[in-house]
Amino acid sequence: MTEPLASLLTALDLTDTGARTSEDIFTGPSQWMPLGRVFGGQVLAQSIVAAQRTVPDDRSIHSMHGYFLRPGDVNLPITFSVDRIHDGRSFSTRRTQAYQSGLPILSMIASFQDDDEGLEHQIEMPDDLPDPESLQSSAAVLADIDHPVAQYWASDRPFDIRHVTSPIYFTVEGEQVAHQAVWFRAIGTLPDDPELHRAALAYASDYSIMESVMRRHGVAWATPGLKAASLDHAMWWHRYARVDEWLLYLQESPSASGGRGLSLGRIYSRDGRLIASVAQEAMVRVP
Repeated sequence: MTEPLASLLTALDLTDTGARTSEDIFTGPSQWMPLGRVFGGQVLAQSIVAAQRTVPDDRSIHSMHGYFLRPGDVNLPITFSVDRIHDGRSFSTRRTQAYQSGLPILSMIASFQDDDEGLEHQIEMPDDLPDPESLQSSAAVLADIDHPVAQYWASDRPFDIRHVTSPIYFTVEGEQVAHQAVWFRAIGTLPDDPELHRAALAYASDYSIMESVMRRHGVAWATPGLKAASLDHAMWWHRYARVDEWLLYLQESPSASGGRGLSLGRIYSRDGRLIASVAQEAMVRVP
């Protein structure tokens, strides 16, 4: 197993401290990041794992809403407290708070459901996009760039990310539009644990979704003075898929104002099943 993938699995393997107040307490490590701030997708995924540990085995997450309250420090572990808000006949609701140094860095509420039959429909996946094998990976695009962030994105992320048709790391090529498509998958095989794959999907969903805001205004990641940070993140799981197989992430931004941009996303399996929907508002400030 590659080191980045092993790091992901270590981060998601939370420790049950055995401590109990009115809540369940877990701890987990922070993955290293070049700028010293915890990756938002990491703490989201860990919060989901913590909540999942407290619900019956036959119930899986179907929705999550989280707010990023403070930047996390990669040099510190994270404590997760889970409030068992409600257990009904079909649904369970949990609130997870993530703490560092006694202060909350994320507040999340999530809902879990047992398997159920019901109505079925979805928005169809577009069929005119190039296959991921025909596109350059982030690793290939960034491998020769002598910068710590570029080197981390090239070789230390646990996911292979491929933009359709070009990334916005240094420049925004082509028409400035408020939408984009990205293929992604884990860089190795993950264990056969559906709940792990659902948490890892939340992890990866935070990588590029705000780029639809940036692409619309011709703002690349390398723009001098750019300040960007996720403010909140919501996700709905519709169907199950493995994250070590190719997934298509369609992203669009309906609005940006007041130094904030809203992005919406749909994640499809390669065979066209709609796996999840995502919404995120981010702070995007350009000098």
